[in-house]
Amino acid sequence: MAALKPNFPPVRACLFDMDGLLLDTEDIYTLCNNVILRECNRPDLPWNIKAQLQGRPGPEAGEIFHAWAQLPIPRAEYIRKNTELQRKHFPSAQPLPGVPDLLKTLRENGVQLALATSSHTANFKLKTSHLESLFRAFPEEQKVLGDDTRIPPGRGKPAPDIYLLALETINSGLRKKGKKEIMREECLVFEDSVPGVEAGRRAGMRVVWCPHPQLLEEYRGREKEVLAGLANDGGDEQVKEVMEEAAVGGEGKGRGWLGRRDDGWAELIPSLEGFPYSWYGIGN
Repeated sequence: MAALKPNFPPVRACLFDMDGLLLDTEDIYTLCNNVILRECNRPDLPWNIKAQLQGRPGPEAGEIFHAWAQLPIPRAEYIRKNTELQRKHFPSAQPLPGVPDLLKTLRENGVQLALATSSHTANFKLKTSHLESLFRAFPEEQKVLGDDTRIPPGRGKPAPDIYLLALETINSGLRKKGKKEIMREECLVFEDSVPGVEAGRRAGMRVVWCPHPQLLEEYRGREKEVLAGLANDGGDEQVKEVMEEAAVGGEGKGRGWLGRRDDGWAELIPSLEGFPYSWYGIGN
């Protein structure tokens, strides 16, 4: 990254996913699922399936997981076990490297911040109640959670709705203050998941993809498809079969913008440490 691309205005708003992007909770989700899988003599959750769970609302992710796992226990028992494990482990969640400095620097430079997470309120509290100082970076009215009733059923990521709503929470406040609203192309979405990148692209926003190292390895050679928002099928037959059985994966296809490979609207970065602010016109 050398300098700000002339066809993009400076970034005025940053919209953040949470799990696996701000916090290490994706590893906690994997830990909890693998405990149950091993109890049921099933293999650990592989990354080609894990990639399809990330970023999605709980119900949709659950359908995909169970279509793959084929657990020999009732779904209600799985939910009970998983809930108990999450209650135990989520309160130990920690920020990922670079996150505190990134949020601090963005605020100091006057960038508007909003949270757009598929986590429902109860889980959000479990993951963040011990990290109040970190999440004070996001005004309460600019936190959009997965059970927000303003998001229609079936319109979670990879549909663009959550990011469009996050931007509206910012613009609503700006309008009340008589300030200029922020356009979609002035927004930068931060995501770790493949469905999340697609959601940001379909919202007509620029995207930073900062994936888990194992997720990046799973999509090695397909990075440009991910950045264009075109890689949500996972790229292998097992994933396609699981998605068909789960009857999800088509959300958002009838709404939003389609990206193109190398169109410049999205970048891959390995870590949020040492973020290239000037590339996005921040602090210039």
